Amino acid sequence: MVSDILIEIVTAIGRFLLNPLFYIAIIFAILLGYIRVKQERKFFNRRIIWGWTELIGQWKYGWLYALIISVISVGVGLTVPKAFLIVLIAISTLALLLFFMNALSPIYTMGLATLAIWAMYQYDWTFSWWKISLEGVNLLDSAIVTITILTGLCVIAEGMLIRRTTMKVTTPSVEKTKRGMQAIVYRSRNVWVLPIFFVMPGDIISAALPYWPQFTIGESTFALVLFPMVIGFSKLTRKELPALKLPKIGRSVLILGQLILIGGLLAFFEPFIGFITLAIGAVSRIIISIYYAMQDKTEIYAVAPSSKGAIIAAVLPDSPAEKMGLLAGECIRKVNGHAIFTENELYEALQLNAAQCRLEVLDRNNEIRLTQHVIYSNDHYRIGLLLAEPRDI
Repeated sequence: MVSDILIEIVTAIGRFLLNPLFYIAIIFAILLGYIRVKQERKFFNRRIIWGWTELIGQWKYGWLYALIISVISVGVGLTVPKAFLIVLIAISTLALLLFFMNALSPIYTMGLATLAIWAMYQYDWTFSWWKISLEGVNLLDSAIVTITILTGLCVIAEGMLIRRTTMKVTTPSVEKTKRGMQAIVYRSRNVWVLPIFFVMPGDIISAALPYWPQFTIGESTFALVLFPMVIGFSKLTRKELPALKLPKIGRSVLILGQLILIGGLLAFFEPFIGFITLAIGAVSRIIISIYYAMQDKTEIYAVAPSSKGAIIAAVLPDSPAEKMGLLAGECIRKVNGHAIFTENELYEALQLNAAQCRLEVLDRNNEIRLTQHVIYSNDHYRIGLLLAEPRDI
């Protein structure tokens, strides 16, 4: 029994590496990093975040949630039809190829996959070239229950990822306002891959892939598949700083995931509740996106040039500015006792004192604080601050 389970896990990993969605997601993350760095160099003449950040974050931040979902999926025995996963691959791949990152919310992709399976079953559609078989698939039985529960778990993971990791690759850019002025906006583009173990009924697998290893639990046979669940998120922020706005979005998505999970549990008693839950969940996710998008349809910018001083647009990682605790959106009023408004004035003031960098900062709460840092040789050219100031775009 143990050897059969180990073989099943190894085989699932092998098929994970053969899944085209796995490689498409990797290429997409590399492309995101390239586009972001190109944008940063265009507006600020330097790279702000390492170009491979998207690719590393794609796998670094989602593995724990994938592990938790996998333990629940395998431990409870939440089986999903093979046809559902094949359609899910097609939908996720299409969204990536069309650059529709927000369409990669699990409630959209898994909801559409469920709708497609229902339509195939209802209208007797067949796709022999994909080897999609609906034999043994009954969405009005246990399948809709498990799919809804797994969707809720994945949406919860989406909310947690938005709350905790979107800031890792949020980057500023310059935007011309309707009044002809220039302000800072922030773009966050994230695509995470959650390698999740899904359980499929063994009979379905053996019909198409008779060589697929199986292990027995009780009197039923099952097969494991390690599936690359792709979750995407994109947001442009103007009115509010990303550090304040993105956690709010993540919290809303997290609550939605919890409600979907509850709906999935209720579907155990009445399967039709699962369909209703997925439909309402998809509509609710759209409403969340529209609500926060409408908040940024404004002429009010969180970060723009100000008469109060030099407004920080971004702080470079591992820089003296980061060590001083400076944050985007804060206003530097004085450097070494001299009032500043531009980057050139900042560096000129820094050169007045070869040993210390003393800053008077107006924080996000409009409270004044003082901070300082030892400046070494030539460090004033690498303090790590990007300021919001008029520039050509």
